[in-house]
Parts: sequence; C-alpha cells; structure tokens
Amino acid sequence: MADSNITKNALATSLKKLMREKPFEKISVSDICDDCGMNRKSFYYHFKDKYDLVNWIFYVGCIGKLNFSAYERGWDVMYDLCKSFYADREFYSTAFQIDGQNSLREYALETFEPITRYFLQGSKVIGDDEEFFVTFFGDAFLSAIMRWVKEGMNLTPDQFMEKIHKLTLGLAEKVIEDENIN
Repeated sequence: MADSNITKNALATSLKKLMREKPFEKISVSDICDDCGMNRKSFYYHFKDKYDLVNWIFYVGCIGKLNFSAYERGWDVMYDLCKSFYADREFYSTAFQIDGQNSLREYALETFEPITRYFLQGSKVIGDDEEFFVTFFGDAFLSAIMRWVKEGMNLTPDQFMEKIHKLTLGLAEKVIEDENIN
C-alpha cells in the first residue's frame, strides 16, 4: 500500500472513531490529526476538509469496490452497494445525517449517476428521456437507501433489496396493466 493510502486510511480510522464519540459538527481537523498522531499539513495535503474525508471513505469503501464488468444485472450492483453500507453501518448511519455543502448525501447523488445509468441499461422505456430517468431513479434509490440507513438498517441487504425489487416489479406491472386498459 502506498504511503498516501496509509495516511488516508489512518485519518479515516480516526474520523470514524471520533464519530462514534461525538457529533460530526463538533469534530475538527485538529481532533482527527491529534487522534492519529499527524499534523494538519498532512491532512490538508490529502483532503480539502473533513467532508472530503467522509466522501473519500464512501468512495473507497463502496463505489471503488464496484466492478461493473463483473455484474450481469443492475440489481447486483445495487445489492453490492447495500452490502457495503451494511458492513460499515455505524459510520454510514452517522455520515448520511450530515447536512450541507459537500455532504455525503450530495456526493452520493453525483456518484450514483453511473450506477443508475448501468442499472437502467437496456431498458426499453428510456428512449429520449434517458437523463430524466437516470436522475429520477438515482434520486429514488438513494433516498430509499438513506432511509434504510437512518432507520438503523433493521433489514439485511437481502431483505432490503427484495422489498425494493418487489416494489419496482409491482409498479411496472401496474403501469403495464393501466396501459392495457386504454
């Protein structure tokens, strides 16, 4: 592992530890650096601010693990993403509650675009409205994930994705049924 990743991981570990002890808003860059024995210069060499560190943790722990070429279906991508959240649920239950500019919620919306695009790949209904559908489904899925995380992830990723899948299929059947009535 490169020295850069060792430093970033040490800072991430300290931030996660501190987030278990006090609210994110009360954690300073100095607190993070003191906890892992680094100076602020090292922190700012790698990250713009503590929000950037949270987003890096998300990217490395979730998004960076996804290998789109290994998936047969879009559902598998979503499932693996949920498994990553579940594996580090203590961190994500706090991180998704952080509001404001550069928050994880904002960053996740941006990073969900290629995931949603992959998920909808090959859909017959998209056509000229691809951007609308990508945004709509990305927002909807992320909103469902954030609610699941905030409510303590009482469902396993299997149970959560089963409900999402069931809902999506039910909605699709209803739309088709309504279209056949006309």
